Amino acid sequence: MEELSDPIAISALQHWGYCPRQCALIHQEQAFADNVHTARGQAVHRLVDLPGDVNKAGIKIERALPLWSERLGLIGKADLVEVHPDGTRFPVEFKHGRKRRALHDDLQLAAQAMCLEDMLGRPVPKGAIYHASSRRRREVEISSTLRDKVIKTIAAIRAMLIAERLPPPANDARCPACSLIELCQPALVANYAQRVADLGDLYDMEGKV
Repeated sequence: MEELSDPIAISALQHWGYCPRQCALIHQEQAFADNVHTARGQAVHRLVDLPGDVNKAGIKIERALPLWSERLGLIGKADLVEVHPDGTRFPVEFKHGRKRRALHDDLQLAAQAMCLEDMLGRPVPKGAIYHASSRRRREVEISSTLRDKVIKTIAAIRAMLIAERLPPPANDARCPACSLIELCQPALVANYAQRVADLGDLYDMEGKV
């Protein structure tokens, strides 16, 4: 059983935001599988996962920067953190798809920013998602609303890990793109759950006759 003091991977927030069952399969069951989407993501991350830093246009670039926060109980790594001349940190998370708004990506970025704040003792008000397919950045404000969602997501993930129960499958448009679809079996599980519910309704009806 996961102890309350064990840190949660920052990436788990992105997985939970996309699908809680996916998060459980990866971070609770230690299951993972590749598909074309994960392969593209890995290729993008290889571009930035070399530790070290360089100077560019007066901005220091820190790559593959380890992150942690004892307050939040998080641990992970930032793809890239810009250090601006005034000392402001600006985390950048790389994603393989085209530019789009996605809360699960924003949760991961916000968690990185909050870890940086705890590590450095100074605010990190903004960050960005870099979408490799369109080669465009989407700037994200680390707002109080987004911070609250990070806190609530951490609590939900920790409760799931302690309970050691898999959440129900999404069984919707997200599933075909998920690399864990064969392990998850969303349609099969959903059909089974529906049959159990139908049987329960049948017994209830028989009891009322």
